[in-house]
Amino acid sequence: MSTKILIAEGNLEEENKNFIKSGIPTHTESLKESLSFFTNDLDIDVVNASSEKKINSIINDLKKYDALIWGGSSLNIYHDTIEIRRQIEFMKECFKSIKSILAICWGMQVAVTAAGGEVKKSTNGAHIGIAQNVEINKKGINFPLYKNKKNIFNTPAFNFDEVATIPKDSTILASNKVNKVQSLNFKTGISEIWGLQYHPEITYDKMIRLIKFRKDKLINIRKVFTNETDIEEHINLIEKENKISEKSLRLQELQNWLNYINAN
Repeated sequence: MSTKILIAEGNLEEENKNFIKSGIPTHTESLKESLSFFTNDLDIDVVNASSEKKINSIINDLKKYDALIWGGSSLNIYHDTIEIRRQIEFMKECFKSIKSILAICWGMQVAVTAAGGEVKKSTNGAHIGIAQNVEINKKGINFPLYKNKKNIFNTPAFNFDEVATIPKDSTILASNKVNKVQSLNFKTGISEIWGLQYHPEITYDKMIRLIKFRKDKLINIRKVFTNETDIEEHINLIEKENKISEKSLRLQELQNWLNYINAN
């Protein structure tokens, strides 16, 4: 029997249309592609809680899913919009019905907020396409998320925010200089959540395309780069990492999660 997985799309429909116009895969498409690297024996549905008109019928049917993956987004959760509130409320419903949740970047921020934690703008800068020197701590080394993973690693990432207050009884599993909470584990309702602040499921090639796609905002609004020359230098750094990165090692967390849900 196929494993039945629900993917929650974090971006608004408008942002996904912008991705498609620019030839960039949506985050859901990236997730599907990465999952297919390990198996095609998955029965996958997709929901966008920000705009799904039949959300109540989906909520009533959540128990049919073996697991949930909640992916990334360009949103900031402290902006109190109706679309963000819908996502938080939907996550709370998932806590009541789905046993295993892999919450990636924005997904982790939604899960943490829904469970009573807090997310704020990062005080130590941002990850633009890459997170360097993510270090697994002593508790993380023995956690199934990190089986066969190097203790210190680089990984695709794109975030300006961070988990400032973790939910009750959470365990931080990995950190780096930018984000103290690079990954964590907690339980709430019937759900066990594995949260990642980075993106193992997104390629460095896509990250580079996202940087180019967002370059004006990165310079003029986010102010993480001074000019296009700074951006090109940063892209060169990511390209060097891309040349030495091994796909199976980049995706190790995804494989470990699939193995875990299939065993449980």
